[in-house]
Amino acid sequence: MTDNPSTSPAGAEDAPHGIALNRTFDARRELVFEAWTTPEHFAYWFGGELAVPVERMTMDARPGGVWTLVMRTPDGGELPFSGVYREVAAPERLEFTLKDTAAPSSEGEIVRVTLTDLGDRTEMAFRQLGGNLTSEQYRQAEAGWAGFFDRLTELLARA
Repeated sequence: MTDNPSTSPAGAEDAPHGIALNRTFDARRELVFEAWTTPEHFAYWFGGELAVPVERMTMDARPGGVWTLVMRTPDGGELPFSGVYREVAAPERLEFTLKDTAAPSSEGEIVRVTLTDLGDRTEMAFRQLGGNLTSEQYRQAEAGWAGFFDRLTELLARA
């Protein structure tokens, strides 16, 4: 895989709406998993340039556990997100729901993160599925996640 995000796999045009991104990080798999499941780490990279105050988030990383966070926008607004962990298999896999206040579905989108051990490096396969967003919203979300993963790369480089 590459260090750059890739978009949809072959044939995805025919698949339900969603996002597929792959990244390879110069960090051990356990560290990447911790970055997804530790509030201080997640708050650093989720949201990209938007602030995610740690005191405005909760994270119960176990099957059935709930997570919530509120991002602050530059104009002082707030963007709340929440979800439920469906699978937590440290350090190789996470699956959780992702919902914001604009999500039409009661459950929201499904996020799947698979981490493959490459020694001192980790390959991450990220998928967001659900078909609850328009094509334009998926394009925007994909660009957002790509920026988030740039911040995740920064965080892991400091570890």
